[in-house]
Amino acid sequence: MTDTDVFLRDILKRTKTIAVVGVSMNPVRPSYYVARYLSLKGYTVIPVNPGHAGKELFGATVMPSLSAIEAPVDMVDIFRRSEAVPPIVDEALAQFPALQTIWMQIGVEHAEAAAVAEAKGVDVVMNRCPKIEYQRLFGELRMGGFNTGVISSKL
Repeated sequence: MTDTDVFLRDILKRTKTIAVVGVSMNPVRPSYYVARYLSLKGYTVIPVNPGHAGKELFGATVMPSLSAIEAPVDMVDIFRRSEAVPPIVDEALAQFPALQTIWMQIGVEHAEAAAVAEAKGVDVVMNRCPKIEYQRLFGELRMGGFNTGVISSKL
């Protein structure tokens, strides 16, 4: 696994559809505002949470599981504890043959599950947030005065 800026930028550019596992309906929870942000950036976000299945969030129906999703998914973004990751990865790999990325949020890591996904040719990112990486890599944090380490002529 190589979390270089080029690697992360490539993932964020090629991804179109993201299943967000563990999304919350509470607007102050990170899983809510990350999913909302990604949807506002043009990604198709499929919310996944069995406790809220059937409800509407960001114009999409909350799904009870990854297995319930019939559309292709490029990335699975995991907002669950690290110990819950292996069955999610197994379900994602079984459900989405063209899956490109497993992304585990800040504080979420599981080396064995990552190795299973990588063995199937799926890119894995652990302990990072796609919202933060998008903002850092595509110039949004610089507008707030943050040094992102990315050199660009764009503000």
